[in-house]
Amino acid sequence: MSHKKTATPSMYHFFRLPCLLKLKCLLSVILLLPVATFASAGIDLRESLIAKAEEHSLWEKVEWLNLIHYNKEHSAYLSQVDDERFFYASDGSNNPRSELLATIKNLFVEEDDHNQQAQCRFVARTRWLSEQLDIDSKILPKVRCDEYIEWRQMVQADSVTMVFPAYHLNSPSSMFGHTLLRLDNSQDSKTDWLSYAVNFGANIDNSDNSLIYAYRGLAGGYPGIFISEPYFKKIQEYNRIEHRDIWEYELNLTAEETERLIQHLWELKTINFDYYFFDENCSYRLLELIEVARPEVELTDEFIVTAIPVDTVRAIDKAQLIESVSYRPARATEIQHILEGISKQQREIVLDLSEDIQALDSDAFIGLDLAQQKTTVDLAYKYLRYLNTETSRDPATAKRSYQLLQKLNSYPLEIDISSTVPTPLPPEKGHNSKRTTMGLGQRLNNNYAELGFKMAFHDLEDAKDGFLQGAQINIGSIKVRAEDNVGLRLYQLDLVDIFSLTPRNSFFDPLSWKVYTGFERQLTSDKDQLVYHLSGGAGGTWEIIKNHQFHALVIGRLEINKQFKNLIEPAVGFNTGFLSHFKHTTAHLELSGEQFQDDIYRLRVQYTQNFVLSTNHSIKLFARHQWQENDTDFSDINLNYQYYF
Repeated sequence: MSHKKTATPSMYHFFRLPCLLKLKCLLSVILLLPVATFASAGIDLRESLIAKAEEHSLWEKVEWLNLIHYNKEHSAYLSQVDDERFFYASDGSNNPRSELLATIKNLFVEEDDHNQQAQCRFVARTRWLSEQLDIDSKILPKVRCDEYIEWRQMVQADSVTMVFPAYHLNSPSSMFGHTLLRLDNSQDSKTDWLSYAVNFGANIDNSDNSLIYAYRGLAGGYPGIFISEPYFKKIQEYNRIEHRDIWEYELNLTAEETERLIQHLWELKTINFDYYFFDENCSYRLLELIEVARPEVELTDEFIVTAIPVDTVRAIDKAQLIESVSYRPARATEIQHILEGISKQQREIVLDLSEDIQALDSDAFIGLDLAQQKTTVDLAYKYLRYLNTETSRDPATAKRSYQLLQKLNSYPLEIDISSTVPTPLPPEKGHNSKRTTMGLGQRLNNNYAELGFKMAFHDLEDAKDGFLQGAQINIGSIKVRAEDNVGLRLYQLDLVDIFSLTPRNSFFDPLSWKVYTGFERQLTSDKDQLVYHLSGGAGGTWEIIKNHQFHALVIGRLEINKQFKNLIEPAVGFNTGFLSHFKHTTAHLELSGEQFQDDIYRLRVQYTQNFVLSTNHSIKLFARHQWQENDTDFSDINLNYQYYF
């Protein structure tokens, strides 16, 4: 019996194929074998990397937690990113492990559009995982990240500067100041104007009015996003249009740390965050970026309730991140400084020139020496440019500005009229933002002990160094008193107390204004009770001599008081006084009052003096006497120790 080896059907059909088809089949098998082998190897490699990540619990590393912006709350993690595009895992927003393992898997997923590849979308994540797991880039899908490459070529930076535009009372969103980052090229320090600025802010609806904006900003009703744009636009916005001084803090981040920050910034492009005006705001998010750049520093833990911009500057100072500090005065600050150094006659000529170019031919101008003439023309030109930012530009003004520039250029270059604005105390060196007080006093012939707390952040009578002079911004102030024969009770709760006193003169005519709302004790019909009020008004402030100001405002008031005929009663009143700043003390004398219906009125005089012991310690004396209807009058006087923290 012969044993003959027979071909299988598949082999039989194969050998029966024409030669050309046989060749195609062989080539297909040869080409598909490496692909199948690679796919199998890719799966094995991916599983190997996941096992290695599991072994080392990489998701617990602070670098990973920072990259995904996780916060730990009650033993659970939650990312502050509010955008599903930022996560690969379905539970990635609250599960660091899931997100890390899902990211590793997606490193091997090929996309038709390379820009959507994990390596291109999440450059910083990819780099960190590659370092931790020793991933050779050759084993990952080959990609070309065109969009990232183009963006990175525009952002030619290897160093970072934190920028603090100072306080701006006429803008509710900027009254506490603001912070942003500038990405610089250390090889050419003269190009900072062309550097890119990184700004985080609310993505607001322009149709919202101020009340809706305030509510949604406080309640988290807007998403927050990072925006990168040329720095010169921010200088125009803050320094020239809003007339805010700018402080620049160069950070001592290394080139590698800066690269890590920039790569992560790319990952956040168009990504939405939670945004809250008081805590998760512009300043808080920038600190998170710096934590990504230098993971060993902890900058955000202390900002639980509020993240006031100046406090975040203090945080980077405390962490020893500041290399150097620069001051960029606003155009209005420069003009004011020059005005203080020239004569009254020159100031009058400057005003004349800003209105009529023919003033160049006046006897008063011709009588000046060349240096005075050049200074006067230069100041008139700067003042005219300042006015152009306040009002729409018109051809006559543009022509006069050009004529002044021509006249300025006609003077010899040897005549030096340069004037440097003295650098004031940096904002972070002023007193801290929160304050607690302890004191003793007497009111209505009743002795009391007082405890107080203020969330933020400056009184008119506080030391002005580091702050905007004549600006009071208080949020969340509370006073509790333990009184003889009464016991412990709430005396005052101020929700918002803002007072802006900016002096007027021939060149500048700002409006002084006040907004004040909360609960306070008022004696009405012999009953001392807590009432709610909303008060506000406007007027003017004039500087009598330097650091001594007089103010006068018309005030309107709405009060909810059970002793009134109506639940809500309106009143018209006034507030006037003198505010004097000395080297180590501030004095404030006020006369104020309001008239309600039915001959109910209040008239009061009060005096406040704050004695500065050191930056964060002071003693405040307060005395008030009040007259009102039914021939009633009484006093309130106390002495408090104040500690700023």
